[in-house]
Amino acid sequence: MQSAQRNSLRLLRWMMIASLALPLGLFIVASFVSYTGTRDEADREIMRSLDVVHEHALKVFETIDRSLAEINEIVRGLSDDEIRSREPVLHERLKELVASLPQMKSAWVFDAQGRALVNSLVSPPPAIDFSDRDYFRAHVPADIGTYIGTALAPRSPYLGAAFFGVSRRRLSADGEFTGVVQASLLPEYFENFYARIGREAGSYFAVRRADGTPLAEFPALPADRGLDLITLKAMAERPAGLITVTSSIDGIERRIGYQRLAEYPVYVSAGLETSAIRARWLATMSRQLIFGLPATAVLFLILMLALRRTQTLHAEAARRMEAEDALKHGQRMEALGQLTGGVAHDFNNLLTVIRASADLLRRPNLPEERRQRYIDAISDTVERAAKLTAQLLAFARRQALQPEVFDAGRSVSALRDMIRTLVGSRIEIVIDIPDQACPIHADAGQFETALINMAVNARDAMAGEGRLTITVGLVPDLPAPVRPGEPPPLGYVAVSVKDTGVGIAREQFNRIFEPFFTTKTIGQGTGLGLSQVFGFAKQSGGEVQVASELGHGATFTLYLPRVANEIEAAQPRLEPTAPIGGEGMSVLVVEDNIDVGRSATDALAELGYRTTLVDNAKDALEELVDGDSEFDVVFTDVVMPGMSGLELAAEIRRLDFTVPIVLASGYSHVLAQQGAQGFELLHKPYTIEELSRMLHKVARTHPSPSAASPHQ
Repeated sequence: MQSAQRNSLRLLRWMMIASLALPLGLFIVASFVSYTGTRDEADREIMRSLDVVHEHALKVFETIDRSLAEINEIVRGLSDDEIRSREPVLHERLKELVASLPQMKSAWVFDAQGRALVNSLVSPPPAIDFSDRDYFRAHVPADIGTYIGTALAPRSPYLGAAFFGVSRRRLSADGEFTGVVQASLLPEYFENFYARIGREAGSYFAVRRADGTPLAEFPALPADRGLDLITLKAMAERPAGLITVTSSIDGIERRIGYQRLAEYPVYVSAGLETSAIRARWLATMSRQLIFGLPATAVLFLILMLALRRTQTLHAEAARRMEAEDALKHGQRMEALGQLTGGVAHDFNNLLTVIRASADLLRRPNLPEERRQRYIDAISDTVERAAKLTAQLLAFARRQALQPEVFDAGRSVSALRDMIRTLVGSRIEIVIDIPDQACPIHADAGQFETALINMAVNARDAMAGEGRLTITVGLVPDLPAPVRPGEPPPLGYVAVSVKDTGVGIAREQFNRIFEPFFTTKTIGQGTGLGLSQVFGFAKQSGGEVQVASELGHGATFTLYLPRVANEIEAAQPRLEPTAPIGGEGMSVLVVEDNIDVGRSATDALAELGYRTTLVDNAKDALEELVDGDSEFDVVFTDVVMPGMSGLELAAEIRRLDFTVPIVLASGYSHVLAQQGAQGFELLHKPYTIEELSRMLHKVARTHPSPSAASPHQ
């Protein structure tokens, strides 16, 4: 930034010198810049006008298309004789239709021989053959959809302005050609519209068929028979663009922007005469020339003032940047304070329960029933603390997920009863699940937690009464404006939770997923529920979006990548049971926190395990390499000073030790990003039952426990 400021000041000083020595050079440069700017501004003006006429023409032709469809519907299933018999009534209907559309001159229904069965002009229609008209003739060989004809003069006895036809084929029930329905459009309708918007000198507008034949122009060119081959080729190669052409009719060169109407063989054009563009530039340069000569005398003074002003602005910019840095620092500190304050509040509540239960357990002569109640309170509170930590890690996308392939619809259906219990009987629950499977690859437990958090959030928004709708479906891509790169090959599974509650103000959309942000009163929520949903979605490669309006409820939609339909067999969840005895199993415990390590070894020793505790990976490797003891399992923490648990496990495998390895971690950014790399993982805090079962699980996969090394 300071370098840019010094360069700008140096440039101003050079300009002060150049302003006295090179006025002519400055004028030439200014002329070139002005001409380029004038030309670019003209192009932008042309494209803005083109957008207007394109939108106008597209609406006109879409309206006529709908009108033709309506006419077709009116006469659908009617034979020619039935149409003739109802001609007065049909005439009035066509007349009303035409009266409602200023761009339409008339509407017609022709039989297969080109005779008018009914029209909006005359009732009954005269017996005149129209089979030679292009709007009829084009439909006889085959069904070509909507056809747009050339500009025509009305045929006697019909009078009035010129028109061009837009027509469709009439088909019988068996697909046979039975005639044509046609609407006559007024070129003057387009020309009047162009006259209103084309007030700039040299303006030009046109509607043309794809073959270059004009349908409407402003200003009208005499004897315009179409575009030259070069222009037609340019338009055929690109459906939209800017070209400079010289008319073969009036010899005027114009800068023209053109664009094809979607689904119609029609181009709209908007342009300016290049002479008008040059006139604008000359007017600009003449004003500069008039004031340029006397301005040269005072330019030096002006530049000097500009130099001083720039120096002042740079000083102000530097002060502003310092203030912005201070503000950003304050905002970061405020966010950090909010986060730590919320964590401290919730954890202090949990610690209060644990401390009170521990104090009560110390009381003498405590009845067994109360002692067990206090122990259960400590255990339950530890589980709540673990869930709070998991929610924080989910928001930060730092928990180590255990993904599996499962059917999101089946999982939602399985949670129906739990959600009904959570939200209460006064809330009606509607669950819409498709018949086809909706497989995703994610952490099933985190998915269920996210769904429950969204349901609880909806319950609170409805104050316990209303309708909760949960919908599961398949979508090909994320809705705009969120499009993070290429979508997954199979699209997304969308899980929507919709409530009929109070809704969310739009200015809060950017904050509802922040941790500890909540609109609830104190004591009614931590504000971590939606942040868990957000973190789980991001870490699973998905997205979560909200749509809401105050007073009209809210819809939270969780998008997760869909995978191949290979649902893994669901493993039954084991109920908590007694820990498994060690039966002399030898375990090497690697834990840098001595208190945690001792608690693990003491608990294992109570169960009959033989344990060896070391506090770092280096000592663990020495225990294995020395060979004084043989270990059945290595149980190691992940986050340790120096070599981590993952690095220790990799080194053990590199040294060809076959001893099974169990990792333990409460949080690791490496695990969150790379996973457990094939090793078994036990999440902290763990129970002694979970630890003993995990040790026996890995020991069963290695029936010959040995730490023998090829080096021994």
